[in-house]
Amino acid sequence: MTRVALIDDHESVRLGLEAALQRDGQEVVYSGVSVSAYLAWRAETKAPPVDVVLLDLTLGDGATVTENVLRLAGESSVIIHSVADRPAAVREALAAGAAGVVSKSSPLEDVLSAVHTTAGGEPLNNVEWASAVEGDREFADAQLATREREVLRLYAAGLPLKAVADRLGIAYSTAKENITRIRVKYTEVGRPAPTKVDLLRRAIEDGIVEAPAEG
Repeated sequence: MTRVALIDDHESVRLGLEAALQRDGQEVVYSGVSVSAYLAWRAETKAPPVDVVLLDLTLGDGATVTENVLRLAGESSVIIHSVADRPAAVREALAAGAAGVVSKSSPLEDVLSAVHTTAGGEPLNNVEWASAVEGDREFADAQLATREREVLRLYAAGLPLKAVADRLGIAYSTAKENITRIRVKYTEVGRPAPTKVDLLRRAIEDGIVEAPAEG
């Protein structure tokens, strides 16, 4: 029996998923509105990590999708269950370690199948995954590691490299090496980024940082 956690700030979505999963013989051990609430529940009850987390792409507590996935993916398989109308955010979730994506418009049978697949440790190769990654060749070809994306996000957003290193708790030399590798990777796929402005442009293109608001 697969142990599942549902994290979505729409109660009707959670109730529907819980009923379907229980009919399928799975155990829904947690249902709530945020990753922080789930982790607090685990700390309070001493519950072990679940096998699979079904996670909404955008929650109402202000946490980013990268933050949410990183807090979960080390211990559980994370399936993004979302409308999936924000490709950049979907790509961000996959880069942070999500096992795959299932659209909220998909039949419940697809969700159940995804839970079975990821509970066995397999990635979820479906249409949503393909459209978010393989359909975006620029993102797929860059192949930035999670740490590289974190460094790029902060550096491109305007922080000095020393501040980036301090924020991430890494050595300045490590942050500098990450920026060098990022530039090399973008150059290798025909998207050179020799300046900080170029790196910001690449980060916006890949959904790592949001484009500044006009006006």
